[in-house]
Amino acid sequence: MAYDFKDAIIRQYRRDDREPVRNISWDTAFVGSPADIFFFGKTILTDFLTLYFTDYEPESCFVADNEGRVVGYLIGAKNRGAISAAFKFKTAARLLIKAITGGEFFKKKNLIFFFNCLLSFLRCEFSIPDFSKEYPATLHINVGKDFRQQNIGSRLMSAYLDYLVKEKVPGVSLATMSDKAAVFFKKQGFNLLHAGRRSYLHYLLHKDLPIYIFGKRLL
Repeated sequence: MAYDFKDAIIRQYRRDDREPVRNISWDTAFVGSPADIFFFGKTILTDFLTLYFTDYEPESCFVADNEGRVVGYLIGAKNRGAISAAFKFKTAARLLIKAITGGEFFKKKNLIFFFNCLLSFLRCEFSIPDFSKEYPATLHINVGKDFRQQNIGSRLMSAYLDYLVKEKVPGVSLATMSDKAAVFFKKQGFNLLHAGRRSYLHYLLHKDLPIYIFGKRLL
């Protein structure tokens, strides 16, 4: 199924979209900017951010296609429990081995990031309520820098929510660390379920970031 617009089409993900999706993920991973500010190792980070969606549940993913070029994506999952299971039993050990053998685990930039993530974890900043019963589905959405403010995010969201309704998924939740994104999700009909703070990027941004959990009932 394709959704036609004057400057792009929103269509379901295809196998040859994998690398463009990973590129956009890397280019937007640091609060909308490239991840190399805080992390060395594109393959490791993009595996962590996108691999489940593109390799295990590609049918729940959508892209924005501008004349054959992927300029944005929404990668989703109908049940977030499947993401946790895949990470625990299939992905985590593989990523760790790859990071160690490839040397990324020992890079100074990465060690600083890991250390700050550990501090954040010890402060219980990653603890959030479990909303998976009412909102089992989840998503990540990103649009390339040159294609923002063109309604592409809303189009991607519409396609995905239509898909979830057809799949009889009762609700969807997501996390964002951006105030601007929070405004976007509210406009899409999402309600704030939880709010907190995270400090693991304070050493770069000199401030804590908010963490918002939004949810939307579909059935």
